[in-house]
Amino acid sequence: MKYVDEYRDPAAARTLIEHIHELAASFEGPLGFMEICGGHTHTIYRHGLEHLMPENVQFIHGPGCPVCVIPMGRVDDAVWLAHQPGVIFTTFGDMMRVPGTRGSLLQARAQGCDVRFVYSPLDALQIARENPSQQVVFFAVGFETTTPSTAVAVDKAHREGIKNFSVFCNHVRIEPPIRAILNDGKTAISGFIGPGHVAAVTGAQAFDFIPRDYGLPVVVAGFEPLDVLQAVDMLVAQYANGEVASGLAHTENQYARVVREVGNPAALELMKRVFVERETFEWRGLGWIEHSGLALAPEYSDFDAEPRFSVPGKRVADPPACECGAVLKGQIKPWQCGVFGTACTPANPVGTCMVSPEGACAAYYNFGRIDPATAQAVAIEE
Repeated sequence: MKYVDEYRDPAAARTLIEHIHELAASFEGPLGFMEICGGHTHTIYRHGLEHLMPENVQFIHGPGCPVCVIPMGRVDDAVWLAHQPGVIFTTFGDMMRVPGTRGSLLQARAQGCDVRFVYSPLDALQIARENPSQQVVFFAVGFETTTPSTAVAVDKAHREGIKNFSVFCNHVRIEPPIRAILNDGKTAISGFIGPGHVAAVTGAQAFDFIPRDYGLPVVVAGFEPLDVLQAVDMLVAQYANGEVASGLAHTENQYARVVREVGNPAALELMKRVFVERETFEWRGLGWIEHSGLALAPEYSDFDAEPRFSVPGKRVADPPACECGAVLKGQIKPWQCGVFGTACTPANPVGTCMVSPEGACAAYYNFGRIDPATAQAVAIEE
């Protein structure tokens, strides 16, 4: 296929859905597949894919939204940095509205702070070149998808000797939270729809630990409706064909048009040089997870905003009414949170899952899954 609309072809979708139903009928028992990336969540609910599944197949939301997993304390640290004299604070647009106890970065800008959203850390580096008398801080967030671009910016700043640029590093790794959820054992997961964007950097092989250590299948998938449907078809097939029961669960790459088995070697090498693993890092709703976060390597420590500004590092508990953690772990659906759709909406978010375009709560709210009854009505319309 060459064009995007081919990945939304109704006839091809019907063929895949029929095959999924045939395979699922040959397997007894429920199958819950966790989509790790929020991009998959939005595809599923934008196109109503959850209503096209057999009764024994369901989607489970995972911790793949990079904005959603940032704890409130780190947001407070970002807002604190934005208030420092002579600082231009730069960030991706998603992070502007994430609430902390001191408000959001958008509110900090309204209060007079110089907060700017950028499309790339290289944009932030250019702002530093253009404003040599001010300190430019980039709010670095995201999984392995966005980590290479931060590495490029830091390495360029290092080579060019730019002294007024630094990053507030919140990059995280995808493997540790998956392990944490599986080791916790509270979420019934039968397999994973792997994040295509992360795998474009890490390679599909980065998810081999799931079948190897947990006996569950993984299909790395793209983000169009047919990508997701084919991924489900491939996952159900591993059950219907007896591969999982025989201990032969494995990783498959549905997104071969983008993802290679070994990923992007140049990006991986640069990341290895610029970053080191933190001993531990805090996650929204998941707590502290060992070796899950990244910090700048000693060679690049001059560009680390935390020691440069003596960032407070204040830790803050999530709002008691917000159940983002349970949503991120796939333990509840968004509408099961007490504040979903009432106190917490995209216009007035309480938790991060309602802020980001990749958040599960935002997907449910924006695409009409306000509660089970409304979701069923949407299913009839679709």
